[in-house]
Amino acid sequence: MGSTVSLMRPDTPAENVDHTAEAARLERTAGLYPEDAEALLLQAAAHLELAGDRPAATTLYDRLLSSQSGLENPYLVRALKASNLWEYGHEAEARAIIDGVRAASPRDPAPWVIVAESLEAHDELEAAQETFTEAARLLLTDVEEPPYSTHPLLFGRHRVRRMLGVAHDEWDTVADLLHSSPVSLDELHDPKRVWSLGSDNPAELAAEISRLRAELGTYREALSRPFPVAVLHWPADELRELVEAYPTLASEYPSHEEHLATIEGSLRELAASGTPNLGIVTGTVPSYEAFAASEMASPGEAELLPQYATTLAARGRAVEWPPQRGAGCWCGSGRGYEGCHGV
Repeated sequence: MGSTVSLMRPDTPAENVDHTAEAARLERTAGLYPEDAEALLLQAAAHLELAGDRPAATTLYDRLLSSQSGLENPYLVRALKASNLWEYGHEAEARAIIDGVRAASPRDPAPWVIVAESLEAHDELEAAQETFTEAARLLLTDVEEPPYSTHPLLFGRHRVRRMLGVAHDEWDTVADLLHSSPVSLDELHDPKRVWSLGSDNPAELAAEISRLRAELGTYREALSRPFPVAVLHWPADELRELVEAYPTLASEYPSHEEHLATIEGSLRELAASGTPNLGIVTGTVPSYEAFAASEMASPGEAELLPQYATTLAARGRAVEWPPQRGAGCWCGSGRGYEGCHGV
């Protein structure tokens, strides 16, 4: 869930992995599984960036953006393209894309974090702070508990503001509270940290090693975060086709309206019981039939449905529940979640 910002870019050095070969493998896999092509091609582009072939990565981003089938996360792709372009000299085009992403005000925190970090990486600290703040204002105003996906937004904003030397505000305080490492954000984001690396003082070096260990622990925790506990959702047309093809599943889905109500009710029960990291995966009949074939089982077996949902979640197909404030409802009605199933 999905989505994730830095998780879109593998961090294994090029000398340890043949990133070009891995990108080619992912492109071939995308051809075999078109329903997962967006996620697979984004990973392929990340490998190409790590291999140093940034023009080839841009070609993949352009391929996604020109897709006729539509993208689940178009602003994420645009943000990644802008970040990549700026790294090999196309600053003007990158800035134009970044301005477009900001103007579009996406409800997903990932594009915001990517463009803000791109600005930060090129010493545009004021613009980075403004971008982080725009996103926080859009996504977190009147939100009691910031969703996990927004944590990088708050941490990045805290880091940039620390470098600018500005006083803490309310969102910086929230970032401090969300940060679980034994080393505080103020210490991790101290602009003077770089000097300790060249220090001859054993105490300063030991303190920096502790800070690095804390950062590594936080990074590992983010990488090991499990995929969401996901509930399976069928759009109306897909559910009709599913039940017509496999009548034994009719008892599972008496009607589409009841199916949607059951999804929302199940997720609210899970949330009330304290289950974290909840999501929704959307099924299609061809994908479900392919999954059943891979399991050497009949698609008409109801026991297969939760396994299918888990597999989709593990492949990064889950969307976060509840949706971000102001986002469209997960059911596809076109209405905002607050005015639809979020009532």
